Amino acid sequence: MTGVRGCRRVRLALGGAALAVLTGCASVTVEQTVDRVNDEAAGFTERRLALARTSDERAERDLAAKKLLAAPLGQREAVQLALINSPALQALLAQGWAESADAAQSGRAANPIFIFERLVASDSLDLSRSVAFGLLDVLTIPARQGAARGRIEQVQLRLSSEVVDRVTQVRQGWVRAVAARQTLEYAQQVFESAQASAELARRMQAAGNFNRITRAREQVFYADAATRLAGASHQATAAREELMRLLGLDEDQAQALKLPERLPDLPKAALEPQSVGAQATRGRLDIRLAQAALDAAAKAQGLNMVTSLTDIELTARRDTAFDNAAGSRSTARGFEVGVRLPIFDGGGLQRDAMSARTLAAANQLEATIRIAGSNLRESYSAYRTAYDVARHHRDEVVPLRKVIAEENQLRYNGMLISVFELMADAREQISTVVAAIDAEQQFWLADAALQASVIGRPTRATLAVTSSAPSGGGAGH
Repeated sequence: MTGVRGCRRVRLALGGAALAVLTGCASVTVEQTVDRVNDEAAGFTERRLALARTSDERAERDLAAKKLLAAPLGQREAVQLALINSPALQALLAQGWAESADAAQSGRAANPIFIFERLVASDSLDLSRSVAFGLLDVLTIPARQGAARGRIEQVQLRLSSEVVDRVTQVRQGWVRAVAARQTLEYAQQVFESAQASAELARRMQAAGNFNRITRAREQVFYADAATRLAGASHQATAAREELMRLLGLDEDQAQALKLPERLPDLPKAALEPQSVGAQATRGRLDIRLAQAALDAAAKAQGLNMVTSLTDIELTARRDTAFDNAAGSRSTARGFEVGVRLPIFDGGGLQRDAMSARTLAAANQLEATIRIAGSNLRESYSAYRTAYDVARHHRDEVVPLRKVIAEENQLRYNGMLISVFELMADAREQISTVVAAIDAEQQFWLADAALQASVIGRPTRATLAVTSSAPSGGGAGH
């Protein structure tokens, strides 16, 4: 008798172990989710991305943000600040964690149902206990686990792509904010010069040394400079506010934000297309995401071939009947099998829908592969053009304007030209300086867009080349 009980315990233990193996499935934690993003986008996150879940972690991040804001914020520091401070980025991570958990949950079979019945009739009492579970749910666990892992892969690749998008936005937002501040400072200098010129012209006319048209030319330039200053002031405010939104700054942090006075110097040499192409072939996110979608659709289609046709429910029963009048008890054991009959719906439309989704995913993968090279070439063209234009302004246009200004200063010192002719030449330099600032801005925007394209998140870089030629008018001679 003891041996029979021992064998029964062994069978129960083996059955429980087998059930544990069957019900075990793909799992995911927040650490795994964030670590995957840091691995996929290490060049964008520097492995600093983390989800703050406790008050201590949030306090630590607030302290780190305060240290970053203590000095003028460079582009790299702006990205670091966004990674630790932006609530929108934290929400993105939490949402990715939730979607990963939902994907892992889809690989698990439904829990069995325990049913207990108690029936009393006259002197008899019937007790019924049963455990029911979907037989196909258990038999298809390996297929469900494979589909769940595919969904987790999709979620994590999509999260990495969205983080890359956010970091690219921060990089470009920083460039716009610094360039707008630089333009504003120059517009302020031009306005002050125009104001002094207009006042001098007014006095010259009052003394009878200027006619009305000459005075009007100076006044028009002053009015135009005031308009430029107002526009530059708003643009600087708008760009700064956009950057603050991307960084997720609160009011106190916004007050502490300091930006550099100018954009960084151009690199000594532009990236070569060979090196860019080599980096891109290491694993683009867009192609891998499309491939993961195709794999998931194929696995789901294979699982749907069975589950769309029928369903089977297995129930293990144990019934006990008590006869109080006779003082006896009887026990019955058995099982029930419930099969859904495919009479009204054979699941054909479900299978057609899955086939269509798989076909769509396959074509989407092919389209992504074909588009990837084109996007990368376009991004590199914008990058290289922006670099060449910015370097042309730095090495050719601005030095030539400087030579002209120095020569005119010598002519003024030699009393060969008047102060107003000297000012007229200074006005012609305005478009040169503005174009040079804009060229540097276009390059750094294109640089951020190229980095995103290399990893597989193309960002359209609209390249607008600004001419440095004078617009004419206001010569003041």
